[in-house]
Amino acid sequence: MKIFSHPNQRAHTPTHELHNGEMVPYAEKSERFDALRGAFGSLIESTDYGLDPILAVHDADYVEFLQSAHAAWKEAGRKGDAFPYAFPVRRRRALDLSRIDAQLGRYAFDCGTPIAERTWTAAYWTAQTALSGMVEILGGATSSLALCRPPGHHAGRDYMGGYCYLNAAAIAAQAAIGHGAQRVAVLDVDYHHGNGTQDIFYERGDVLTVSLHADPSTDYPFYWGHADETGDGAGQGANLNLPMPRGTDWTGYQGQLENALETVLDFKPDLLAVPFGADTFRDDPISHFEIDTTDYAAMGSLIAASGLPCLILTEGGYNIAHLGENVKSFAGPFA
Repeated sequence: MKIFSHPNQRAHTPTHELHNGEMVPYAEKSERFDALRGAFGSLIESTDYGLDPILAVHDADYVEFLQSAHAAWKEAGRKGDAFPYAFPVRRRRALDLSRIDAQLGRYAFDCGTPIAERTWTAAYWTAQTALSGMVEILGGATSSLALCRPPGHHAGRDYMGGYCYLNAAAIAAQAAIGHGAQRVAVLDVDYHHGNGTQDIFYERGDVLTVSLHADPSTDYPFYWGHADETGDGAGQGANLNLPMPRGTDWTGYQGQLENALETVLDFKPDLLAVPFGADTFRDDPISHFEIDTTDYAAMGSLIAASGLPCLILTEGGYNIAHLGENVKSFAGPFA
């Protein structure tokens, strides 16, 4: 199995985030990328496919904002990373507001996703890494692994949040549709709900979105990921959420994953994208499942047994000491 990454994915280096009422050290630190790369011996540098595949998913004004936000922050006389503090939660509309504070609030849904000087560079190359892995699948490979950092599944068409800026899984899935795939399934196995991916495809029937995650009644992102969210319009029935309680271990998780895979296979997709988050790990510092390193091999085996061509994309996972071995355990059955 070919494994893709790019050194520019390390360029995103915020220092702090707002968490539980305090400014704390940023959890999605660049050392995560070092751990991912260090776990694998042979890596392929991602190809640059340009902006067009990104713009097929994300609005152009949002992309322009990501490219320019930190420079605008500095021009306003600010230091450090750019943070929002005001949000248009009612009557949200596309006002022509040039002040960076207004733009940050317009395009963000939390205060834990700062924009640093080279955030755009890292997010751009994460998208290219996902595209490189998808091109490998479209070329006939049975599997590929994209080491994506920063993560992407919380990012929507025109918003960032949850450490995510560009939705790599959605960009890859849309690229597959653009290159002739009739149906694509996205199976998200991160601890947190993939709200951005769900939102992007919620009214479409050609992309199935399935997410296994912590119950949003207790865990981020709270407002999305509930079981009654099943899609709208042409997408009715093409979204499945399987929320689980804190403390879920592999015994409880396995049955839900089998249910998810049954839905995926019934959809008859041409290929499968799997945003994988190692934050389901029992010792993850910000999450509350009880999955162990050896369980990831069983998880990967179940998904690989579907027989579908599969692109794996990394998402969360904040126990840096175990991140590489957890991803390697999950990816092992696909090699």
